[in-house]
Amino acid sequence: MIRKPDGIRKYSTAHDRFLQPAIANFFAREFSGMFGPMVRKNIANELVNLFNELCPESTRLKPGQVIWNALDKNTRADSPNRKYKPVILTLINEDDIVLFEKQTPAGKIKQQAIARMIRETYAQGGVLSMRDLSLLLLTSSSNLSGLRAQYEKEHNTILPHTGVLHDMGSTITHKVQIVLKHVVEKKAPNIVARETNHSQRAVDHYIRDYYRVKTLHSDDKDVDYIHTTTNISKKVINQYLKINQYVKERC
Repeated sequence: MIRKPDGIRKYSTAHDRFLQPAIANFFAREFSGMFGPMVRKNIANELVNLFNELCPESTRLKPGQVIWNALDKNTRADSPNRKYKPVILTLINEDDIVLFEKQTPAGKIKQQAIARMIRETYAQGGVLSMRDLSLLLLTSSSNLSGLRAQYEKEHNTILPHTGVLHDMGSTITHKVQIVLKHVVEKKAPNIVARETNHSQRAVDHYIRDYYRVKTLHSDDKDVDYIHTTTNISKKVINQYLKINQYVKERC
């Protein structure tokens, strides 16, 4: 089987955010087998045209804002029945302009925009991914992930994006905060989940694996043994060992 290009695999489903494909997907989901792809597309096009004729209102948005169909925060991006939530995002506001006037580095300004849009989306019942931000800001998702992580570190916070809320992607930097809140600050897992914008399942998973690795390591078991016994990857085991060392220093 020929592997699809990375760009296709990563971004193709982003088309679902827009009105015409959303309508076509609705007919495919709710009236399965009744309409073929071309009929669904034609119906969707006509409905979009009708909507534009009847709803020309443009005053809902302020200058600098856009409408985006974000993933509903109660569904997952990998769900076959994922739902979307229309949200209003502020791409740029007067505070950003002030920062430009002060000749603040562009990366710092972009960090503020990233944090603002992630929070705006979550407040409106959606959740924004780094791919969403990549499309909105026409910047690579890896670059934006670095800016987001830097913002979180500098402001001692965790932004509610899909990598955190759905425990997806390459988000691994929050293990430290989760374990520290539970072990050092003595907070219950449900409190940690709320404060870190993680799912309860993810928090329980991180804490459980941390204690498994800690117990075996304290019994003088090496990484290979811990890996064989727990089936936790060696990379993650080493992360937990570093966390454990940090916990010791903090305690």
